[in-house]
Amino acid sequence: MEKINLVIPAKEKLTNLHRIIKPLIKRRQINKFILVLHKKPEIKFIKHTKLKIIVQKEKGYGSAIKEGFKISKAKFSCIFNADGSFNINDVIKMINKSKNNDFIFASRYLKGGGSDDDNFITLIGNYIFSLMGRVLLNINLSDILYTYVLCNTKKFNSLKITNKDFRFCIELPFKVAKNKYSYTEFASKEFKRKFGKKNVNELKDGFLILTEVIKCFIKNILKI
Repeated sequence: MEKINLVIPAKEKLTNLHRIIKPLIKRRQINKFILVLHKKPEIKFIKHTKLKIIVQKEKGYGSAIKEGFKISKAKFSCIFNADGSFNINDVIKMINKSKNNDFIFASRYLKGGGSDDDNFITLIGNYIFSLMGRVLLNINLSDILYTYVLCNTKKFNSLKITNKDFRFCIELPFKVAKNKYSYTEFASKEFKRKFGKKNVNELKDGFLILTEVIKCFIKNILKI
């Protein structure tokens, strides 16, 4: 079975990261954990051959992911949030689907999926933006804003993602579809986050995402 790297953008306290990473160390499917921190850790952290810690050079969720993928040497790398909401068992499903696909997107809204972390506003927002993605941007995904994604590392880096913040969520699937890379989705259950606070500001980030959808739509029309 293909071994993958996990790219973990982390804002949470290191004590919480200990609890996320320790149970995963023995997973045979994971080759490396690339932990992307905002600053150099001030306390002792797990020392293991599987763990690589880097300090991101630029601020933002998108920047952390891009910098993690840049140093990843595995054929496939997976975005894995540090809040405890992702189901690690889904990695097996992703790896199996990677035999025929370059990008595998988890979806909370396919039959068999779900979210314990959604509220009414985020649920409606996710539905609307996903619909806009399908209609305006030709992205065949039911859950465009969910960043639990397994990516062909080389092809991810070739996309040259420019967004440093949550607009990354739109730019990634847009460029995957535009470049005609093979991709698919599968049903996944999002758990209630165990660590950290929700960093999404529904109004501010919703507006940013809307502007990114519009920008990508214009690029499609102008064939840029």
